[in-house]
Amino acid sequence: MGAGSVFLNTDFSRYILADINSDLIDLYNIVKNQPDDYVAEARKVFTPETNDAERYYAFRSEFNASTDKMRRAVLFLYLNRHGYNGLCRYNLRGEFNVPFGRYKKPYFPEAELYHFAEKAQNAEFYCESYEVCMDRAQQAKKAVVYCDPPYAPLSATANFTAYHTNSFSSEQQKLLADKAEELVAKRIPVLISNHRTPETVAWYNNAVQHVVKVRRSISRNGGTRNKVDELLALYRPADKK
Repeated sequence: MGAGSVFLNTDFSRYILADINSDLIDLYNIVKNQPDDYVAEARKVFTPETNDAERYYAFRSEFNASTDKMRRAVLFLYLNRHGYNGLCRYNLRGEFNVPFGRYKKPYFPEAELYHFAEKAQNAEFYCESYEVCMDRAQQAKKAVVYCDPPYAPLSATANFTAYHTNSFSSEQQKLLADKAEELVAKRIPVLISNHRTPETVAWYNNAVQHVVKVRRSISRNGGTRNKVDELLALYRPADKK
């Protein structure tokens, strides 16, 4: 589910949301169930004194060593807002390793946290793979599935396919497309977003493909954020309009 932007900007009666990153899912469940406690604790690490490289690396070390879910959730937000370019990246030992971002005044998203907590009352969050989560759709009435996988690289030098310790390979990309075909055969619509590349066009050959221009924001220099083609692959049951 990543940042959950589709979840936050749609109005369904119930949501089932999953991500393989346990830190992300723990954060979402804590914000859902303890919004006041979470906001109070998170606010403490968003101060001028904590916007410092030495403090950042101390918090990063604490995060990597901690097993307390509330503390990790607080520091996870801090690291996301103070780290370089808002990246979420781990090494092979499962340690968060994004360097300090050097922002003048990182934004504390209090209003957004409370909005998320309210919206999350109709949602269930799971730390699990896409195969397991997509199987849950078969148990729900009138389900629709949206998949936002780690995007296929646009080039060999842009090969960033894992923001956690489990890589999302081209084989996994193909298996996701196969899973979408399995669900649509059971009359469950599936929408997948990805970069438009020769590989994704082939993977989603049996879907209705829509191309939109999007601006990639991974670059620190805003002037170099060029527009690229994004592919929306819609697997729709034949009798659904």
